[in-house]
Amino acid sequence: MLNIALPKGRLGEKVYAMFARAGFPCPSILEENRKLVFENREKGVRYFWVKPSDVAVYVERGAADVGVAGKDILLEHAPDVYELLDLKTGRCRMAVAAPRDFREDMRRKLRVATKFDRIAGEYYASLGRDIDIIHLNGSIELAPLLGLSDVIVDIVETGTTLRENGLAVVAEILPISARLITNKASFEFCREEIEAIRRGLETQTEDKA
Repeated sequence: MLNIALPKGRLGEKVYAMFARAGFPCPSILEENRKLVFENREKGVRYFWVKPSDVAVYVERGAADVGVAGKDILLEHAPDVYELLDLKTGRCRMAVAAPRDFREDMRRKLRVATKFDRIAGEYYASLGRDIDIIHLNGSIELAPLLGLSDVIVDIVETGTTLRENGLAVVAEILPISARLITNKASFEFCREEIEAIRRGLETQTEDKA
């Protein structure tokens, strides 16, 4: 059976629905319980829920044959996997945000709070800007409010949290969406089965601009 890692939460539920429509349902996954692993032996699939940031780890190390991970995770951690398809769901953007009255002082290092060190570093390197990265794991919006940083680099979906905390997007770095990924060895040995999943999902993305 193919092992499929799905991200816990709302995105994972949307993605599972896509897999089901593609012909790989697993009805037990919809039951109210605390189980993490669900099988449909007839369809040859085993699904399991994992923390979104861990999906790529499971796939890279072969515990999962395929999985769904955000483009932000793939860029930040650069796992050794194949990216097969943009599912065009879970859309948001990686952006720089700052207090509305912020004015950048080019004479000194820019203090950047983020949990995406690699993405932030590469973005500002492309601009030739010297920065001081302050790694945080949560409540990134708090950093500039308390003077810990000048700006933040984070995922923005609707922008509501930013607005409610007096922040605004000052630059967009890149668009983010969910991607279908596969373990490299699994793709060689189970190519036909994995391609069948990819094709079934691809038909659902064709009408999404």
